[in-house]
Amino acid sequence: MVISNKPLRFLVAILVACLPLFSTANPVVDSTKVEVVAEGHEGAVAHEGAHAEPKDVKTEIKEFINHHLLDSHSFNFNANKETGEHYGFSLPIILWDNGLQVFSSAEFHHGPVADVAEHNGNFYKLHHEKIYKTDAKGTLTEAHGHPTNVQPLDLSITKSVVGILFVAILMLVLFSSLAKSYAKNGGIAKGAGRFFEPLVIYVRDEIAIPNIGEKGYKKYMSYLLTIFFFIFFLNILGLTPFGFNVTGNIAITFSLAILTYLITTFTANKNYWAHIFWMPGVPTPMKFILAPIELLGTIIKPFSLMIRLYANILAGHVVLMSIIGLMFIFKSWIGSTLSFGLAFALSILEILVAFLQAYIFTMLSALYFGAGNEEHHHEEAHH
Repeated sequence: MVISNKPLRFLVAILVACLPLFSTANPVVDSTKVEVVAEGHEGAVAHEGAHAEPKDVKTEIKEFINHHLLDSHSFNFNANKETGEHYGFSLPIILWDNGLQVFSSAEFHHGPVADVAEHNGNFYKLHHEKIYKTDAKGTLTEAHGHPTNVQPLDLSITKSVVGILFVAILMLVLFSSLAKSYAKNGGIAKGAGRFFEPLVIYVRDEIAIPNIGEKGYKKYMSYLLTIFFFIFFLNILGLTPFGFNVTGNIAITFSLAILTYLITTFTANKNYWAHIFWMPGVPTPMKFILAPIELLGTIIKPFSLMIRLYANILAGHVVLMSIIGLMFIFKSWIGSTLSFGLAFALSILEILVAFLQAYIFTMLSALYFGAGNEEHHHEEAHH
């Protein structure tokens, strides 16, 4: 007798959809006893003295969201409000300050003063996930609401870096095994490769070839596949309970956009540059006016790539956590149930957005590569 696996698939789908709810619900906000909360599962416990000014629930939720969106120098899952105890593991702090300074991020939480670490006679304070040089008391001099203390060059292994390294290793293992399975099984994928092979073919047949062309698409395939799966895996990782927000970091999306811009710029043919600086079929005086505009357009294109990915992922995290926070504001079974239902529906949508944003970034990159390698025989014939 064959037992249908549809119920199992349904349960797996429900579990996957609930992952973002678990990731945002780790630090519970106590609405009956309001005090300063350890600052999110980013792990920075903010204690500016033995007693802190009480905060209402909305303020706590807002602070938690803000700290969730920041990168972190430690990997923490939860924090105890009463004792300041947090669970997780520390990450290495690597600073350039009159030489290389290397120590554990645990020093910020186990010293005599909260968030102040001492190393080689230097004192450093962790403030909103930025490291400042300070004195033994952790004094920060502020101007216009921002610290003016010296910031050493921070080369630390942060949570985002851990996420990037994890995805890089995962991709290396997955696609190396996929390539080996082709060689061993006569071009037939085995194991996990069976799931990813259709996506590889989709990127080739539906993104690369239509936008770049049969003639020149192959030299861009390695980058397009890498960027597609890199963004997709990082987006999915951001929906897990580990609290990653890599693609919601504008520095990451900026770096990815710069890569697309550099590849487009250095692989473009002469026709691409001719249409930017000396457009055929346009009156000569207009060419001097349009050339700077066209050149600016080459910069605006990667800028739009950067903003689109960053804004969509960031907005999804903010909205989802805000809806979760409504449960602690309503404090009723009706309001909390509605909030949970809405958050659950949004979690499913976020999975779709994770794939969609990877697709859009890859498709637009392929479109720019195609524009840079387009041939214009019709204009040569016209002249």
